[in-house]
Amino acid sequence: MPEHPRQRRHPHPFPLPPEDRRRSAYTGWTRAHWEAVADGLLHATAPYASPRHGLITLPGPRPSSSGPRSDGLEGFARTFLLAALRVAGSNGHDPHAHLSRYAEGLAAGVRCPTDARELTSAEPDSWPRIGTVRQARVEAASLALGLRLTRPWLWDTLDDSVRARVADWLLPALGPSPVDNNWWLFGLTVGGFLRAAGIETVRAQAAIDRALTRIEDWYRGDGWYADGDNRAFDHYNAWAMHFYPVLHAHLGADRTLLATYGARLHAQLDDYTRLFDANGAPLPFGRSLTYRFAATAAPWLGALTGHTPLTPGATRRLASGTLRHFLDRGAVAQDGLLPLGWYGPYVPMLQHYSGPASPYWAAKGFLGLLLPAGHPAWTDPEAPLPVEIADTVRPLGPTGLLLQSTASDGLVRLHNHGSNSTLAAPDPYYARFAYSTRTGPTADGRLPTEDRPLPDGRPQLVEQPLPVGQALPVEQTLPDNHFGLLLDGRLTTRGPATPHTTGPDRASSTHTPRHADGSDLPGIRILSATLVHGRAELRVHLVTGAAPGTRVRQTGWATTPDGPTAQLHPVHGYDTPPRRTPTGSTLIGPGTRTAVLEGSITSGPGGTLFAALASLTGDPDPAPVHTLATTHLTGHGIQVTWHDGTRAHLALPLPPTGGDGRAGPAPGS
Repeated sequence: MPEHPRQRRHPHPFPLPPEDRRRSAYTGWTRAHWEAVADGLLHATAPYASPRHGLITLPGPRPSSSGPRSDGLEGFARTFLLAALRVAGSNGHDPHAHLSRYAEGLAAGVRCPTDARELTSAEPDSWPRIGTVRQARVEAASLALGLRLTRPWLWDTLDDSVRARVADWLLPALGPSPVDNNWWLFGLTVGGFLRAAGIETVRAQAAIDRALTRIEDWYRGDGWYADGDNRAFDHYNAWAMHFYPVLHAHLGADRTLLATYGARLHAQLDDYTRLFDANGAPLPFGRSLTYRFAATAAPWLGALTGHTPLTPGATRRLASGTLRHFLDRGAVAQDGLLPLGWYGPYVPMLQHYSGPASPYWAAKGFLGLLLPAGHPAWTDPEAPLPVEIADTVRPLGPTGLLLQSTASDGLVRLHNHGSNSTLAAPDPYYARFAYSTRTGPTADGRLPTEDRPLPDGRPQLVEQPLPVGQALPVEQTLPDNHFGLLLDGRLTTRGPATPHTTGPDRASSTHTPRHADGSDLPGIRILSATLVHGRAELRVHLVTGAAPGTRVRQTGWATTPDGPTAQLHPVHGYDTPPRRTPTGSTLIGPGTRTAVLEGSITSGPGGTLFAALASLTGDPDPAPVHTLATTHLTGHGIQVTWHDGTRAHLALPLPPTGGDGRAGPAPGS
């Protein structure tokens, strides 16, 4: 098997069993490693419990926007889900008495629910009401799922009065979702438990039906959901949109539902499992990335239900590789806690709803423990990942995303021509043209704190400076993998991307650039296209409507000193050589540098064309990127001959007028 460069490993915070390289040749990890990590995470959070264990309030840089009491509920609920998976996966065997602590906490939390957001000595264990703190609805789903999984060993042993109070606390989650996205599935999950427990079964079934009806509006085909009435395609597809319906159908032995949602999961995994690096890293793209190894939940779910394109050995290799990837890089601190961040703490990637216990949605990644110890996913030899078998280039269904991976270095890249943030302000984790498993987007120096609606109903991002001591240097504001206009010395941002065309080796989109304050630049349109082959990328932009003489800027990959090699070479339209610019820290690490090209808008009636070759590779001593392709401009696009003789033509029609990033022509049109 290939050896890939590895960063320095951090010591693991809790003892682990010996590696088994015979069964797990790629990772060395077995089911016993997963059990040890689960126990270690649970033991580390226990000291932060309230007097009767109703809340678990973890240390962190700041509370979430929902307040400290909600954060304490989050700590309880998300770690309870981890405990439930650990104990249910052992058929009730609980040598560490995890469930007894959570049983006491359940009783204490619902004894006297409160509307108070802050923690007080008078109510140290009380849970916030779902009707008052909407984040409590999110945590209700984790609680309900944990109770459903452990029903014989926990729920059925509680006093009738405690069960009644828990049910009363959960029931408001059966109402319509206050957020029109994956939140509908929290009601489904609560409804699934209550119906199974024989509580308010009619209301519970109605909540289930409403949720499944609502998400049907967002199913776009080929295994992909949008996360609402939008074009947000990200990890929520895997750890929410598929996770809750498929697991609900599985736990209820509902063959009809499983036939529908299981087939969709299989299709999703055919794309999703290709987004994992050979070193175990999932792709850092989209929001809520602090959930880290929750990215393995859907692959485990495929193995649990039989709806997966992976062999059992490849499933374990993927999941163990990801869990180990994060532990090896310090994602679990030496005190055993998961900080807000990626490897270590990293504030710029957080959302306003992120609190100290938010990372424990990573509990979903332990879903594989529900597979019995004798299941082939635990006993078969590990098998290679898709990224390790062959180079791959493929569009991902209807998303406008183009996957590019190379087997020689095991590196995955994703080119974005259609997935947009739901926020009005530019979001580095959606707005870049490209992402990879070994780079992260450069930070913008701001920390999101609250979503507030604009007059037209769209949410906007209200920001605050980073905390004292975490200020970012000016150089770090340079966005990586970006193309924009320089107006009054400031770089425009990318507006919502409208997919234009896709093909086996390409994707394109249009957008209206925006001022730094988020306002559109009327009359200016940019048609952007990416054509890939092997590790090479041809990045093309056709700008119409901009004033002649306006300067433009193209940036490349932001890489750390010990990271992969990034290259950027001008092909057409640029008048400066590439220069490497310091761009500060990313979630991968400090000291990144990013290549920059610049050029000028001309007065041609058909717009101004800019083209560059780019590359990101983990291979040692790579050839210069300009040797990977020769290009020739035609009357209708660019003719490309790649280094191995393969030829391609990239057509460049004028970008259409209108469009807001919500829809586009059918793929290939």
